[in-house]
Amino acid sequence: MEQNEEEPSTSSQQDQQNWITEQDNLKEKLITEDNFTWKLPSSSQELRYVGGVDISFSKHYPSLACGTLVVLDFQTLQILYQDFSFVTLRVPYVPGFLAFREAPVLLDILEKMKRSGSPFYPQLLMVDGNRILHPRGFGLACHIGVKANLPTIGIGKNLHHVDGLHQSRVRNLLEAKENSSKHFITLTGCSGRTWGAAMKSTQGSIKPIYISIGHRISLQTAIAIVQMTCKYRVPEPIRQADIRSRDYIRKYEMNAELK
Repeated sequence: MEQNEEEPSTSSQQDQQNWITEQDNLKEKLITEDNFTWKLPSSSQELRYVGGVDISFSKHYPSLACGTLVVLDFQTLQILYQDFSFVTLRVPYVPGFLAFREAPVLLDILEKMKRSGSPFYPQLLMVDGNRILHPRGFGLACHIGVKANLPTIGIGKNLHHVDGLHQSRVRNLLEAKENSSKHFITLTGCSGRTWGAAMKSTQGSIKPIYISIGHRISLQTAIAIVQMTCKYRVPEPIRQADIRSRDYIRKYEMNAELK
């Protein structure tokens, strides 16, 4: 997910107060335990369709963004469905309120797929962004999950400084002798609250990814699913959505230069 320094507009204090109110209202609907009918492999109702969403931004046109959705077969990790949407974003990037900038684009793509009657509509969605591991405990993955009523997992490549947790401390914990054989550690803040997990997703990885609950899934299940979908550092649904959103942006910019 790429951000640009130049923004098309600024937010007012009233905007941010409205966002806080909406976040608080949506947070009341948040479910932080397993709440779905499918199972992991070896069941007759096993998980089959896993989606990933991401947004990339144009380097030349700061307000131009491309939101992308991919759906993969959970067992083979082959792409079954993909779609994208170009949009001019008018909402600025404000730390802690990314969902109000990006969620509408991604929710529209999901709704379009649902209306089309596609048989590959995701049973689970991975979001390149934060979730309850967020300064207000309600990040992009939570926002999309509650709005779309989908089980969601948030995957972050960077860590918000929350409840005494920060990247250098977490990396030190991962590298500590007692954790050297572990693939992940849970992230427990100074308050005693468990916010998520830091995972070394591939053999020899030195940069962890940060996993936490989006909606309708437990941390234990989220970790298991992420482990099953990592070929590289980032889970395949997120990686494929990122590759495609960047590619669509590049092609758009090339075509614009030729005109």
